[in-house]
Amino acid sequence: MPRLREAVKLADAMRPSVLFAVAALAMPALAAPVKKPVSWKLAGAAYEGVLVYDDAVQTPRPALVMVPNWLGVTEAAVKQAGQLAGTKYVILVADVYGVASRPKDRDQAGKAAGALKNDRALLRARVNKALQVLLAQAKSAPLDTKKVGAIGFCFGGTAALELARSGADVAGVVSFHGGLSSPTPADANAIKGRVLALHGADDPSVPPEEVKAFEDELRAAHTDWQLVSFGGAVHSFTDPEANVPGRAQYHPQVARRAFKLMDDFFAELFGG
Repeated sequence: MPRLREAVKLADAMRPSVLFAVAALAMPALAAPVKKPVSWKLAGAAYEGVLVYDDAVQTPRPALVMVPNWLGVTEAAVKQAGQLAGTKYVILVADVYGVASRPKDRDQAGKAAGALKNDRALLRARVNKALQVLLAQAKSAPLDTKKVGAIGFCFGGTAALELARSGADVAGVVSFHGGLSSPTPADANAIKGRVLALHGADDPSVPPEEVKAFEDELRAAHTDWQLVSFGGAVHSFTDPEANVPGRAQYHPQVARRAFKLMDDFFAELFGG
């Protein structure tokens, strides 16, 4: 009997660890976010973006080029890409400035973004190169090269639209509070994918006449497009650090709606 009692005590002591082990085996793999620097060259200049995805999921998923705001590739941009990627996308945070140009403040960012806004051919070339670099990652990352899109924020939204205007082979692009005008608007049937522009209805950086010109451009280009104007929102409504009332300000409710519209847009495009 003493030996039996000791065996029962031992079994009771082991039971929690056994149950834990069984439960652990039944649990899904924990998220394992990857943030991998990716380098490339274009016209002799060096660029470095960051590839972001969750490698706990091995199933290939849609690939997105993400052009950040005018500050370029920053920790905040990479963090945002991780939040958007989740287990749904593989995202390349695209470098369109080059490693020699890393804006440290608003003045430097304005000059860097302004130079590319004034040279749309160069901007298109750099975003298209980032797209090529993203597709090349299919050898080592779980991305589906047949399901490709682009997104961008503020200046990056303008860049995403220029990618579409260039005739790039992407299923769709999403602009978050980006500039809508272009000195070289899309020709008829030039845009191959769909366009979703998410716009702050009270954004002073994008006046009504620019919005109308954008609508007219996409109608003339025979493009499948949507423009969503959020009442009460100004510029940078998805940026938690934006706090210039009446001009550039974070709007959490609008940001949630905008990100859901993005997910719905790509779910429709990619079937899930």
